[in-house]
Amino acid sequence: MNEESLGYIFISASLINNFVLAYFLGICPFLGVSGKMETATKMGGAVTFVMLISSLCAYGIHWLLVLLDAPYLQLISYIVVIASTVQLVEMFIKKMSPALFRALGIFLPLITTNCAILGLALFQTNKEYDLVQSFVFALGAGTGFTLALMLMAGLREQLDFSDTPKVVRGTVITLLIAGILSLTFMGFSGLGS
Repeated sequence: MNEESLGYIFISASLINNFVLAYFLGICPFLGVSGKMETATKMGGAVTFVMLISSLCAYGIHWLLVLLDAPYLQLISYIVVIASTVQLVEMFIKKMSPALFRALGIFLPLITTNCAILGLALFQTNKEYDLVQSFVFALGAGTGFTLALMLMAGLREQLDFSDTPKVVRGTVITLLIAGILSLTFMGFSGLGS
């Protein structure tokens, strides 16, 4: 069992080891859905929810597979849980908010293949977190993911009002901003030691 405090686990997952800006996991929705603040916030909420459910399920699956002496089934089991959770979220959003469902478009089903969620399950298992630590780790990772999306969306919305040179508009400026945000978050790495 890992003896890290819950506060440290949360801060570490959200800022120090941010899944998007430090580990570069989940880049597809980060670049694709961060055009508008409203869409980015809702995508962050959906990813956070999937992370929480997947984390709790991964903890239970790991416990069961260790009990059955079948750890080789761990990866495929995590993938099945993540895909099932995303399908439930997708059906819920489609039923409750068709406008949000259309706004998220292809990026909603892409949560299934979001490596940040699979990375979360594998990292928590590797770090030997207990149930509460796993929950806090997932909450911190989801918060960090949402924070990264919102920061990028806010900056991209501001760029719509600025006079940028034609040569750097679009993808180029988006990748430059992503790099600068990543460098900024790498500054938090000193907090972890």
